[in-house]
Amino acid sequence: MSELMITTSQVQGEVSVTIFHLKGHLHGSTENQLLDRVRQSHEDGSKHVLLDLSELDVLSSAGLRAIHSIFNLLTPPGDVEVIRQHREEPYKSPYVKLVSPNPDIYYILNITGFLQNLLIYNNMEAAVNSFAA
Repeated sequence: MSELMITTSQVQGEVSVTIFHLKGHLHGSTENQLLDRVRQSHEDGSKHVLLDLSELDVLSSAGLRAIHSIFNLLTPPGDVEVIRQHREEPYKSPYVKLVSPNPDIYYILNITGFLQNLLIYNNMEAAVNSFAA
């Protein structure tokens, strides 16, 4: 099984955005590696996270679970209440976004319903500029 390489960068747009550049395979053996890094970043003050999927080759159900956990971690309790009250309206996270998945990864995100709550961008600049205070 292939490893997951994670590098991070910080970009200052309208708000500070922490970018997690993922390379390799996000599956059961590597999901905690990503979750631990995002949790630590969140504890250190990161409120806006961008997952760069441009070099991610494999996304399994465990990888989807990791993305869902990141969504839950970064969604403030007040927003969770809004989601519960407006289930019929789509909620797009202003805190977690995705950029540059390959067609296979995009397909997986689409058929599993992740696109209902996560915005996906085709280029880094548009993704970073989409975060607002």
